[in-house]
Amino acid sequence: MPPLSNRKVGIKYVNRDFAQFREALYTFAKSYFPNQLVDQNESNPAAIFVEMASYVGDVLSFTADTSIAESFLYTANERINMMRLAQSLGYKAKTTVPAQVDMDIFQLLPSIGSGNDTRPDWRYGLFVKSGAVFSTTGTDAIKFYSTDDVDFRFSSSFDPTTTTVYSVTQTGEVEYYLAKKRVRAVSGELKTATFDFTDPKIYDKVVIRETNVTQIVSVTDSDNNTWYEVDYLAKDIVPTPIRNLPFNNTDLSQYKSSAPYLLCYKQTEHRFVTRYRKDDLLEMQFGSGLSSEADEEIVPNPFNVGIGLPYFERAEDVSVDPMNFLYTRTYGTTPSNTTLTVTYAVANGLADNVSANTITQLVSVDIVDPVDSTNSVVLQTIRDSLAVNNAAPAFGGQNKKPIDQIREEAMSNFAAQNRAVTKDDYILRCYTMPAKYGAIAKAYIEQDKQIGGWIKQSIPNPNALNLYVLSYNENKQFVSCNDAIKSNLMNYLANYRLMTDAITVRDPFIVDIGINVDILTRPNANSNEVILRCIDALIEFLQPEKMGINQPMIISDIRTLLDRVEGVMTVSNVEVLNLVGGDYSNNYYDVSTATRNGILYPPMTPSIFQVKYPRRDFKVRVVEG
Repeated sequence: MPPLSNRKVGIKYVNRDFAQFREALYTFAKSYFPNQLVDQNESNPAAIFVEMASYVGDVLSFTADTSIAESFLYTANERINMMRLAQSLGYKAKTTVPAQVDMDIFQLLPSIGSGNDTRPDWRYGLFVKSGAVFSTTGTDAIKFYSTDDVDFRFSSSFDPTTTTVYSVTQTGEVEYYLAKKRVRAVSGELKTATFDFTDPKIYDKVVIRETNVTQIVSVTDSDNNTWYEVDYLAKDIVPTPIRNLPFNNTDLSQYKSSAPYLLCYKQTEHRFVTRYRKDDLLEMQFGSGLSSEADEEIVPNPFNVGIGLPYFERAEDVSVDPMNFLYTRTYGTTPSNTTLTVTYAVANGLADNVSANTITQLVSVDIVDPVDSTNSVVLQTIRDSLAVNNAAPAFGGQNKKPIDQIREEAMSNFAAQNRAVTKDDYILRCYTMPAKYGAIAKAYIEQDKQIGGWIKQSIPNPNALNLYVLSYNENKQFVSCNDAIKSNLMNYLANYRLMTDAITVRDPFIVDIGINVDILTRPNANSNEVILRCIDALIEFLQPEKMGINQPMIISDIRTLLDRVEGVMTVSNVEVLNLVGGDYSNNYYDVSTATRNGILYPPMTPSIFQVKYPRRDFKVRVVEG
């Protein structure tokens, strides 16, 4: 018999479990060792070796299957593997999810003027910085901190400042007004930790030795440098809001009432990333830069490009960052000979979902005093009057997100790619711009067109987009966005738009309309009450939130709506009018010509229909049948 090594052995490689391995080994032994005593009797000494080999094969097969399964997002079951895979796709899952709540914050305002001219003295309007700490009452108080600044002097339809009479004098004059604003707060106790750094280390790391850390609020070093958290170390541009003041921008500061902040981007090497470890502790990692000279101060030339690469070679096949072409601070600098002070938040998860009217304690607050000439005694009274309350319960707090939820959110985040690709992506990004930069009420985008050719036909411009946006005024009426809001919007979209997309922000036309309706009422119905109910139904149906740029108006829907109003027998006529001049816009539009088959179509140029004064522009008349 030839040696076994020279035979063509029929080995199967598809066995996966213990039984399959054992059966294959017995079959193999009987086929190639027929003269040996090999059977499946437990008294046979060879059985122990067969079963031990089967056991090892089963364990190795299971380990290989598990390792492969844990390498893919849709098959991973280990929580730490799921979180690492999600982070590699750009999604950061939290070990503990904090609760959120809308806080009402109050302050007193002294009155100014007399008689009918009495009004709040806005010189005493306070500016409360973000990071104000609120809490519930009791020994086990749950703490929350504000995520945005509160400026009582600023008021808009998205961030209104409401005032009511608080107290009057013995003569009946208003003494104080009560001003109220709303600010978003997040659960968590703010804590600090310090880390000392001596000699620089590439990709240095520190760990916050506390669980349930939900956010790094701020990081500063002993030289008063601010360190910024980024999604990845190669990202060297961070958004930076600045107050819209004449000192910062003389041209745009005139619009500070609607855009209190200007959005700017700052290039910095002081940055870090965070990730959760297997023990649920938060780890901070810094960059690899060790150079003391800023890259942006050096002009690129053939002698210094890639000087930070190994052996100082000019490697033409290596991706080079044009902002950090020396490769010395491409991934940020690393702290050295300094002390970092890290402020972070620790939440309780599910326990932070407190009930309404329970967050009433003002723990700490940083107030910027008004710069106007004010009475110091009155100002101190105003500062002491600051109070808070949550009219609605806190929501969203979770101890740990389920693995399946992390998987679905990570896949959704990866599919979105954090980029604006379609028209809907751009429109959605307009609405997600923070209100402190100016709120966008309506947005519409279309491809730019140019006139060309021998017959002057319209030719699409494939890489140019026209973005039409509108804002609300204090009465929730459509107005054109000012230059400050447009500037902030362009800077905001620059972080998401594709390089080949050129965006021009434009103002759509506002077409003011009115509606005349003739109805027949039911017998014994009060005509005045029916008319009021019809007007209320029209106001609800055509409110600004439901109107869109280039959205047609279906008149038959108005007929159907009014037919359902209590007391209406039938709607005999619906007439839409274009209101021009005076308090209305000067945009004339031939409504009768634009109406086809009961549908009022908008103009060719992007426009929006608006009912500016609903109580005045809706006219309902009762006619005889």
